[in-house]
Amino acid sequence: MVGEMTRKELQDALSLKDDEHFRKHYLLPSLETKIIEMTIPDKPRSSKQKYRLTKKGQLLKTKSKKQ
Repeated sequence: MVGEMTRKELQDALSLKDDEHFRKHYLLPSLETKIIEMTIPDKPRSSKQKYRLTKKGQLLKTKSKKQ
């Protein structure tokens, strides 16, 4: 994940085609565990919605690069 990304950009980056599979198995778990966050949390269905790494997500990213 680089900066703020749309759902479609995230899905494309992972090379996943099925929207529902991506939502259930990647997007929702990442939001629930607070690895990523919405840029517009008050409007989760906004067409302008993007996602970004939280501090926890940035930490995990840094740790994975060191391994």
